[in-house]
Amino acid sequence: MKKWLPLIITLLFAGWYAGKVRVPKDTGWAFNAFGSIPVVVDGRHMPMDTHARTVLTLLRGKQEANYEPWKSFWEKPRMAGASEWALESMVSPEIADTRPVVRIDNPDVKGLFDLPQEPDKAKQTDGKHFSWSQLQPKWNEFISEVRRASAKESDKQTPYEQALIRLASGAQAYRKMKLTFGPAAVGDLGAGLTDYQKRIGEWREAFKASLQGQDYDQQAYGWGEEQRTSAALIAPREGAEKAGDSKWASPFDEALALERGEPAPTLAGYADIAKAFRSGDKPGFAAAVQSHLDSIRTKEAFAADLKKASREQLLSFAAPFYYGMSIAVFAALMAIASWFSPAKLEWMRRSAVQLMVLVLAIHTIGLVVRFMIEGRPPVTTLYTSAIFIGWAAAIFGLLFEKIYPYAIGVVVAAALEFCALFIAHYLHIQDGATFKVLQPVLDTNFWLATHVVMVTLGYAATFVGGFIALIYIVRAAFGGNLTPDLAKALTRMTYAVICFATLFSFVGTVLGGLWADQSWGRFWGWDVKENGALMIVLWNAILLHARWGGLVKERGLMCLAVGGNIVTAWSWFGVNNLGIGLHSYGFTSGVMIALVVFAVSQVVMIVCAGLFCGPSITSPKTKPELEPQPA
Repeated sequence: MKKWLPLIITLLFAGWYAGKVRVPKDTGWAFNAFGSIPVVVDGRHMPMDTHARTVLTLLRGKQEANYEPWKSFWEKPRMAGASEWALESMVSPEIADTRPVVRIDNPDVKGLFDLPQEPDKAKQTDGKHFSWSQLQPKWNEFISEVRRASAKESDKQTPYEQALIRLASGAQAYRKMKLTFGPAAVGDLGAGLTDYQKRIGEWREAFKASLQGQDYDQQAYGWGEEQRTSAALIAPREGAEKAGDSKWASPFDEALALERGEPAPTLAGYADIAKAFRSGDKPGFAAAVQSHLDSIRTKEAFAADLKKASREQLLSFAAPFYYGMSIAVFAALMAIASWFSPAKLEWMRRSAVQLMVLVLAIHTIGLVVRFMIEGRPPVTTLYTSAIFIGWAAAIFGLLFEKIYPYAIGVVVAAALEFCALFIAHYLHIQDGATFKVLQPVLDTNFWLATHVVMVTLGYAATFVGGFIALIYIVRAAFGGNLTPDLAKALTRMTYAVICFATLFSFVGTVLGGLWADQSWGRFWGWDVKENGALMIVLWNAILLHARWGGLVKERGLMCLAVGGNIVTAWSWFGVNNLGIGLHSYGFTSGVMIALVVFAVSQVVMIVCAGLFCGPSITSPKTKPELEPQPA
């Protein structure tokens, strides 16, 4: 039975995940069909589902809305998917504004809005989630505080000020999303256009007056600019498929087309969707959504946008990196359990290996699908760098497990896979979006596929060496079950992967210099990110030379490898948080404390190695009893 257990366990997990790889079929309202409608937001084509998930993540840190957060999960609070919540926000904002989907944790921010600090079921509040309507009475004071906080440098902002800016970012995204339907939001395009075009006329007058330096209606001007520049682009321009022009139009543009007597079929289709939803007509809603999708599908130039939107929606539901992270936890636990009785629990080690192969397959498919959607190399942002590091570390770990079947490589693979994907999940919550329009300096596939990938492989390899060293220290200092053969294997694994790390980091740094010379006219400028990459190269070179020169034995090698974790973490995240230099585009708030905690933990492990481990397991302070050798 034990022979088949690993395969059975792996097939169970594979079957469980296979059930997740689908867009759920609509049984009532066609919300998932609505979520597949393509739009263009901030220059990026995406499905309506992604737009909704991004905004909802910015507001409450999750991709699902809870309309009754004061209830416990066993009380079955009313939940709503991202697309359902977004549609309500677009066509029934008066109702959506009463939904408690804005999460506020900072007590000072809650105090600014006079919001309850503690949960109170009687008042239907959990003390964390609030509605848009609850924020409006103090909105002007909030905006003043946001302007004051934004004027300060990022590294000098207090937690209160950072919370203000994050809330403002989510609020802005929510306001923009509510503009998506334009005059079609009321469900009656004729009635909606009457008021909408009247306000367009007021905007024109204000716009002309502003150009002439005269006093103008700031409210009318602000409304028009928000409608003109902030709303999502919802419709392929009329005739674009004939001219090969793939530009999309906003509701504002469509309203202007109608004003000129030109057709605007997308607004009419959106009006049908809104009318059906507002009247509770489920079949009519499904028919209106399908009609709009068909209208896009018939336009050859935009069929690719629809296909891409469907892929991205499927990727959101499949969530390969989130579920892969979950499976990696089980793999790590099974592999660690096998340490206590390697012979009897060999089936657990093999189960862990097969589970990590499954995780690697899921992870790889996720990377491929992202490439098909984005059309970019695998590493373009901090989020994608975390995903790629987890993927590369899993490959390194499984290769080591194949060569040295001691349940070490698989633990390293699972641990780094989990850590990297957890970091990616955190970055997603902080930023809201996983796909981003790149800055001009990064908009080159050649350098992204060479310099960035090589440097990120250097990060991954250095972390693998550092995590192997951590296992060495833990088992030598606290486990008491580090045999000479295992110690030798760990030493060889660490040495080998650091050689690869040095190669990848060095080549990647040189390629980065060539890219800098092409973009900025100089090969090296001592920029903080360049210095961070150089630090990894130098640290790994020091480790290798110390080993070659006999300056360190097993313990010293492992201590240096753990130090590599600190250097790599700083180069990966730390230099971005300095907020200076040409590479400061990756700033992520709230990560500096985590970096310090991580660095301190690594220093503690190095100290433990010095106190409790001998310089070499093969020649420890107290010689172990040798097993009798066969004659």
